[in-house]
Amino acid sequence: MSGLVCFFILMGLTLGNRGPMTWPEKFVKDSISWTQGLLYKPAAQVAGFFEDIRQLRVIYEENKTLKLTLTQYARDTQRLNELESQNKRLMESLGFTERQRQANNYTYRIAEVVTIDPDPYNSTVTINLGDKDGIKENMAVMTVDGLVGRVSKVFGFHSNVQLLSETNDTDNNSKAIAVTVKGNDSQPFGMIESYDPKVGELVMNKVEHADDMKVGDTIITSGLGQVFPKGIEVGTISSIGPGEFGITYKVMVKPKASFNRIREVFVVEVPEVK
Repeated sequence: MSGLVCFFILMGLTLGNRGPMTWPEKFVKDSISWTQGLLYKPAAQVAGFFEDIRQLRVIYEENKTLKLTLTQYARDTQRLNELESQNKRLMESLGFTERQRQANNYTYRIAEVVTIDPDPYNSTVTINLGDKDGIKENMAVMTVDGLVGRVSKVFGFHSNVQLLSETNDTDNNSKAIAVTVKGNDSQPFGMIESYDPKVGELVMNKVEHADDMKVGDTIITSGLGQVFPKGIEVGTISSIGPGEFGITYKVMVKPKASFNRIREVFVVEVPEVK
């Protein structure tokens, strides 16, 4: 009953135009306003709390989207850089093959290096050409800079390449390289039989005459070893000194090509003599 009385009092205070309110009416009005104020502040705070949670959720979703966008951008940038680098290497390779085609009658089969042996004592890489591509053992392998090795083993779709840094005169599986000086290649000069890892250079032995060579000369394959075809650049002479027993000379050759981070190579195919 008391609740119904209060309801009518409130209705009377809020409806219609009346004259000046009496002090009891003012008291009741002020009490109601004060009570509403007490109730409104917590309600507003609760509503603001849930609004903040909603805003945090929106910010979280936006942040998540931005992270995904940045990740995709970084991936695309990396891919673009890789494609630009590959395009540059392939353009250099194209120019190289054109120059070589004019110099000799060899066929250059471009291949990608797919794996590198992690064993520091086994300088071998694997390329994506194999028996199905006509690759055979002992074919010379080079980059645009120079000779890097030879095909040591052939599989159906891949081949292993033994790098020059694996050249060793005590290993029967290693092949010596018959070389001469570029520009004077009518005269055989010596054999590259080993690699010195301490200085990162190839060792050229059995050089009978050193009068016609000097430091800085370019060393190329002579083609006399029947493994490496004639005319492939190997390196430059870094030093000339007496060989074993002082009978011949020992020549140190700095390789033209790097044996690290090889990406593309050329397998040199020599036409068969009929």
